[in-house]
Amino acid sequence: MRYAILSDIHGNLEALRAVLADAGDRADAFLCLGDVVGYGADPGPCVDLVAERCAAVVAGNHERAVAGLMALDRFNPAARAAAEWTRERLHPDAAAWLAALPLVREVADATLVHASPSQPDEWDYLIFPEDGFAVFGAFATRACFVGHSHVPRAWAQGSWGHDHEPMPSAVTFEAGCRYVVNVGSVGQPRDHDPRAAYAVWDLEARRLEIRRVPYDVAAARAKIVEAGLPRFLAERLAAGR
Repeated sequence: MRYAILSDIHGNLEALRAVLADAGDRADAFLCLGDVVGYGADPGPCVDLVAERCAAVVAGNHERAVAGLMALDRFNPAARAAAEWTRERLHPDAAAWLAALPLVREVADATLVHASPSQPDEWDYLIFPEDGFAVFGAFATRACFVGHSHVPRAWAQGSWGHDHEPMPSAVTFEAGCRYVVNVGSVGQPRDHDPRAAYAVWDLEARRLEIRRVPYDVAAARAKIVEAGLPRFLAERLAAGR
């Protein structure tokens, strides 16, 4: 079984379509770690595609905010403006679907969560080595897949201790070890690489690959500007930041 794991699509339909096409012959099913909406100009079509294609989806903080389940004062001005814009335009059925998403799910031997398996509704970022090392006690599966920071990361724990890989291209799951992996962002990468990021998890091969996919950044940027969303949200896509 091979899963394509997507996270942080953020209403970027061009990036999502490119990732789905790239994963077409590489994955048997899709999983999503949340933040389907927010920032980008196509929240509705992105929700429709994720609901149709993904076998399991968990909620991100942008889902909670758009669904009215989280106060917008926790967001920066650009994120708040995008959440308010999305609320006004999202179909009620799509908003209800977002509101019903769980914070945590388990698939095979992996835990899916948007931010952190430790207090997932606090939306903590796992960025530095100690951030990931601290959460191994918060999940029971061999692996935990996260998003939220928009930057690929990998942490490993074994009898030998801990390890951290800041920019992994692939992770091999060794016997007797456990892992936390950030799969990066489909729709708004922040590692200075503007290409969409997602992961392919091959259960039989015990391997996860982080893939980068070019997409029509110019079209995604133009839609954001045309929609009247903060221009910064368009500009950052080209720089991958």
